[in-house]
Amino acid sequence: MFRNTAVSDCSIFSQKKTASDLCFRMAFADNSLDIWTNFLGQNSLLQPLWDNLRLNYQDYVRSPLFPVVLTVSSYFIFCIPYLVCDIMGDRWPWVQQFKIQPSYRPTASSLLHCTGVTLYNHVFLVLPASVAQWLWRPPADLPDQAPRLIELIVGVIGNLLLFDFQYFIWHLLHHRIRWLYITFHAIHHKYSSPFALATQCLGGWELVTVGFWTTLNPVVLKSHLLTTWVFMLVHVYVSVEDHCGYDFPWSTSRLIPFGIYGGPSKHNVHHQKPSTNFAPHFSHWDKIFGTHADFSFCNAMK
Repeated sequence: MFRNTAVSDCSIFSQKKTASDLCFRMAFADNSLDIWTNFLGQNSLLQPLWDNLRLNYQDYVRSPLFPVVLTVSSYFIFCIPYLVCDIMGDRWPWVQQFKIQPSYRPTASSLLHCTGVTLYNHVFLVLPASVAQWLWRPPADLPDQAPRLIELIVGVIGNLLLFDFQYFIWHLLHHRIRWLYITFHAIHHKYSSPFALATQCLGGWELVTVGFWTTLNPVVLKSHLLTTWVFMLVHVYVSVEDHCGYDFPWSTSRLIPFGIYGGPSKHNVHHQKPSTNFAPHFSHWDKIFGTHADFSFCNAMK
């Protein structure tokens, strides 16, 4: 009798444990399904962030000055770590092993020159253009819905690819047609070994063109405002990285496989051999048009 009772208790315990495990697995599956539904479906994981911006900072993000403040402030913030590396120099040998041209250091005068050109262009060109755009086309109301995460990622990549094509053609023409090069683009090649602050050491025509595409492309691709702002930040970051003069193991070109992305080493080659590597980000257009160069002056870790 006691044996049967014990067997019965064990059987009940086993059934309860099985039921408990089943409930746990079902709950885990439901939670996983909710996450993927939010990721791929209509409910956006970015909605809380967007609601916070839309409800608490609407007057700021709708201002025509917001894109200017966003890009200029992020530009100098992204430049600071590389600037510190340049200033520390040989005192940080663990950093200098990734220096693409180890014998070159930007001078104080070159840093001040690039900073001055950048500020001048933004104050006297970008800012008036932004205000004119606001007067011409007042900002619309912010949408209630945030973009889906997958939509934001695809949108950012799409904007980068479109800009890559546009600037490749522009860049190629301004190197092949001597008048265009001397008149508009030569200032950017003042430094054969680029550094972070040289990224936006541009002529006014080039900066206006780049700003025009950066503003127009999200409209053409019908990107959400949040996608547009993320694209602007990513675009500024990878542009600074391309000019930083360092090829770190975490550089974008090392994180993206198969040589799809150019990166700092290849853009450094362009400043040494101006007839190569015209695309600002990716490598496919240079490979198609025969202007791609793999040769690197880099002593960085391979």
